[in-house]
Amino acid sequence: MSSIAFIGLGNMGAPMAHNLIKAGHSLTVFDLVPAAVQGLSDAGARAAGSAAEAVRGAEVVISMLPASKHVEALYLDNDLLSSIDPSALVIECSTIAPDSARKVAAAAQARGLAMIDAPVSGGTGGAAAGTLTFIVGGEPDALQRAMPVLQNMGKNIFHAGTAGAGQVAKICNNMLLGILMAGTSEALALGVANGLDPKVLSDIIAKSSGRNWATELYNPWPGVMEHAPASKGYAGGFGVDLMLKDLGLAAESALSSRSSIPLGELARNLYSLHSTGGSGKLDFSSIVNLYTHNT
Repeated sequence: MSSIAFIGLGNMGAPMAHNLIKAGHSLTVFDLVPAAVQGLSDAGARAAGSAAEAVRGAEVVISMLPASKHVEALYLDNDLLSSIDPSALVIECSTIAPDSARKVAAAAQARGLAMIDAPVSGGTGGAAAGTLTFIVGGEPDALQRAMPVLQNMGKNIFHAGTAGAGQVAKICNNMLLGILMAGTSEALALGVANGLDPKVLSDIIAKSSGRNWATELYNPWPGVMEHAPASKGYAGGFGVDLMLKDLGLAAESALSSRSSIPLGELARNLYSLHSTGGSGKLDFSSIVNLYTHNT
């Protein structure tokens, strides 16, 4: 078992950290929210007063933060890399801009540190169940070192390529997810407006050509799936503003590569409209409210 520092204990980071404790790793944790640290401390982790304190002596450092600016501030502006043992492995699990991932990885490499970007897919449910998908960018040797730890948090691990490649693949996946959720919400709202039961319609779609992850595992209509955020007031889960951030990353990547993403841009506009209506902190499946006038 490894000595692990885990930084960032939000909706995704906290359950990931819990699974590492369950697997027998020695965990030291830090988050800017004291209650989040306390929750992991109660589960057996050692609480640190700062990120620098958390990484001191760690064999593996894992971070799960909201956006590129937070990752760059942690590793570069606050120079956390200088506090990490040169023999340690850094696993950066946030979803950020590929250029940011490459920038931090280059700084780590300059200090002799092995680092991979390993954004995740699977939502809070997958984080809690330990069934996440890790999409990795970095050197194969670093990934091999990370495998025993990643396997305690997820079931599927893909090597997308060199530094930043994990972020590119994650951005593509989340752009498609945003499009699918918006489309699923639109279809369900149309059916209900014409007298259909949302559960029946969802069951039909799930066994027909419109089937997708939203209809099968994360239905946006309240009451259709007991454990989906839609049935819990859209609390927890993956926030609207986080989806909006990822769609923005997709737009930036499209601009830099001169790619066309008309559906991605449309989804971004829909989530932006939804967020400005006061729903930014709700789960992204609440986009259905745009179609039902329940915002």
